Amino acid sequence: MSIGTFHTEAGAAIPGAEIAYQRFGAFAGEGRGSNNVIVVEHALTGDSNVPDWWAELIGPGRALDTDRWCIIATNALGGCRGSTGPSSPHPSSGVWGSRFPALSIRDLVEAERAALRALGIEHVHAIIGGSMGGARTLEWSLMHPDFLDAACAIAVSARASGWQIGIQSAQISAIERDPFWQGGDYYATDAAPLEGLAAARRIAHLTYRGEQEIDERFGSQAQEGENPLGAFRSPQQRFAVNSYLDYQGAKLAQRFDAGSYVVLTEALNRHDIGRGRGGLNKALGSSHVPTMVVGVDTDILYPYHQQEHLSRNLGNLLAMAKVVSPVGHDAFLAEARQMDRILRNFLHLAQSPGK
Repeated sequence: MSIGTFHTEAGAAIPGAEIAYQRFGAFAGEGRGSNNVIVVEHALTGDSNVPDWWAELIGPGRALDTDRWCIIATNALGGCRGSTGPSSPHPSSGVWGSRFPALSIRDLVEAERAALRALGIEHVHAIIGGSMGGARTLEWSLMHPDFLDAACAIAVSARASGWQIGIQSAQISAIERDPFWQGGDYYATDAAPLEGLAAARRIAHLTYRGEQEIDERFGSQAQEGENPLGAFRSPQQRFAVNSYLDYQGAKLAQRFDAGSYVVLTEALNRHDIGRGRGGLNKALGSSHVPTMVVGVDTDILYPYHQQEHLSRNLGNLLAMAKVVSPVGHDAFLAEARQMDRILRNFLHLAQSPGK
């Protein structure tokens, strides 16, 4: 979907920007009025293929019932699943690479809005998102409150904390220190910064899972057939948890672009709904979109107290829900039964009189 020349919040231009999207379920209603559209926002390394990462929650009879709702999901600007990003062709020559501008969460929202409008959609019933998708959902409710009837923000905060910026910047640094990074212009070379991306994912994955779950699964066990307690340290002699993290890193490196990872992680670093709105609490208090807030009790990346802060200060809190799980941040993806109940309740409340 072409959205023309996109101008970023910081003043850069992206000519000929494209936003990829997928639709699940038939549209019913009016593009400018009441309809059955629910926009689902993906997390950092997700994409528009919602059934791939929320398989148990979308489809006929599920919480996101495609016999009733028209689910639309885009791939975020800066991504690598069809939307314009660092790996996309540049209008003048080659690919964008290091010429691709920095983005904010607000940029991702504006690009998505442009794509929806290009589809003839000026209003939707609800927007739902977790993690980076939750940040986009919050910004939607403040930037374009008349565009949506209700919002559900999952496992996210009102702004990036110092800890989040630090851990996310460490991931960016891991990629930039890979000798194949080439300042972001590796696309024309024979090698990509796969080791740097895998290292970034290993760091990130420890924040996506809960400490309790990781310890119960791996503890201090050695990887089968290896001995990490030998006379000399060897990267080939690993603890079981290291093998698991190596697998997770290699898995992401096979399907995701390092340039997109850097751009979208930096967008998360810039997340701050209070910027230019008089601070966090004033911004939250100004929200009139009915909003459900969902958190995970063992979340290390976005601790539950951050969702409590949202719930205490939002101007129109629809409900608060907690996912109880040892899994940590990823519980909003892994705990299908709890999320099914939460999303069904959200959609019920979003249609109730006086919402």
